[in-house]
Amino acid sequence: MSTQPSTLRIGRRYRANRLNGPYEAIVIGSGIGGLTTAACLSKMGKKVAVLEQHYTAGGFTHSYDRNGYEWDVGVHYIGDVGANHTLSKRLFDYITDGKLKWAPLADNYDRLFIGDRQINLMAGPKAFSDELKRNFPGEEQAIDTYLDYLAQVAKVMPGITIGKILPEFIARTFNRWQSKKAPRFVRKTTQEVLETLTKNQELIAALTGQWGDNGLPPNESSFIIHALIARHYLYGGYYPIGGASEMAKNIIPVIQQSGGDVFTYADVKQIIIKNGAAVGVEMADGEHIFAPAIISNAGVYNTFGPLLPDNAPSKDYYQEKLTHVRRSMASVCLYIGIKDTAENLQLPKTNLWIYPGADYAKHVSEFLVSPDDHDVPLVYISFPSAKDPSFASRYPGRATIEIVAPGPFEWYSEWKDKPWGKRGDDYEAKKEAYSLRLLEKLYEKLPHLRGKIDYYELSTPLSTDYFCRYSEGEIYGLDHTPSRFEQDWLKPKTQIPGLYLTGQDIMTCGVAGAMIGGLITTVSLSGWKGLGLAKKMFVG
Repeated sequence: MSTQPSTLRIGRRYRANRLNGPYEAIVIGSGIGGLTTAACLSKMGKKVAVLEQHYTAGGFTHSYDRNGYEWDVGVHYIGDVGANHTLSKRLFDYITDGKLKWAPLADNYDRLFIGDRQINLMAGPKAFSDELKRNFPGEEQAIDTYLDYLAQVAKVMPGITIGKILPEFIARTFNRWQSKKAPRFVRKTTQEVLETLTKNQELIAALTGQWGDNGLPPNESSFIIHALIARHYLYGGYYPIGGASEMAKNIIPVIQQSGGDVFTYADVKQIIIKNGAAVGVEMADGEHIFAPAIISNAGVYNTFGPLLPDNAPSKDYYQEKLTHVRRSMASVCLYIGIKDTAENLQLPKTNLWIYPGADYAKHVSEFLVSPDDHDVPLVYISFPSAKDPSFASRYPGRATIEIVAPGPFEWYSEWKDKPWGKRGDDYEAKKEAYSLRLLEKLYEKLPHLRGKIDYYELSTPLSTDYFCRYSEGEIYGLDHTPSRFEQDWLKPKTQIPGLYLTGQDIMTCGVAGAMIGGLITTVSLSGWKGLGLAKKMFVG
């Protein structure tokens, strides 16, 4: 297989002589959270430098091409962008000047295969509810109550968000009041909450059939993250026209409007601390770049680990706090190319979720202990070339498919110190064996594709580490357990003056969660000036 690097490179290549300071803020990492913060600050007249160590900007929203095909590495579908009044749509329009466009998936946006049973998730609350009730007669009350619970979580979230940007002494009182006001179920696991509504485990499996979108089976995940994701897609799924790379491509000009820029190949070695405050960053080439605000989109493990010098104030405090969270799941992704069109191949605009059965926790634990003896517990199949109406004109006569499945870092850790693209025959053989298993899952559902695949390539957690600096391949940052939502230190403003966090770790995983993280970081950093932006985005 070819391992030539992509030509889809977005952003300006870093050179010390290309810096155009002084900058008013530096953002470490160009994931969607970092780009959102930079674009929002630029809209407020701030000159921002975004520093990305990868060869292209966008984090998990970037795309790559190889052998005449293009794939997205992390964006498979987005919810809540079909109407202008939603927060996700308002925020996307704001940070791209309205230039990012969307194409809807099929009304049946997700199709679940749970053992021998097939369940379609339909766009729109009524269609969603009707389809579930048709599949589970006698469970009408449970389904109605479930949808009400989703709405209740949505009402709680503004308070959780506000608590992250209030001054600490006010936030403590506010959060206590908010906690008393919130329904008790928001502090429980998804499984615990749903078992108060129904004893039908197949219905629970159907309601939680998108658990791969947060990386935790329902017996471990917080009901908060489950509810946010389920409600996010309640009106269907959408795909960026032109592919995921259109996000960074349209956000960067907004960052440049106030003189800022986004640099790639810009490897930040460490945050510079002076007189107890963050004042700049040291680059891998030795260059020092200074700014009054340093904003990390590198995740809390990187920020309070290798990026923060040992003499930094509160480093011990944050090292202790890191023991209260854990890294999220790691995965593999199989990128597939076919020399034919999505239309000819009848590829759907529907995502497929394939499970051996309804007991997700059991299947996951068995597989992780003995992967060769048990079925893959979760297989997600996406068809980007079918979802993107521009794909056929950009890549004529080509079609793409992506398959995501669990892939623990430990499976590949013996090769972690080998260079990317040169990890040896044993590594390639291990990847090939899993690739063939995943291809069989595809053929089970779309047997007419057998024999038509032109190219495929498996990425592992080592790729996630190499390209995105998540050292154990944790695609969702932190696990979204109930205790994660009790961590009051996961907020934009740190205890170190001048240092801020942004992105998915301070809010939730996913593009929308990381974007909202970017928004509240801007509000937190901007003080009273940020209130107008908050009102504009949250109220409209």
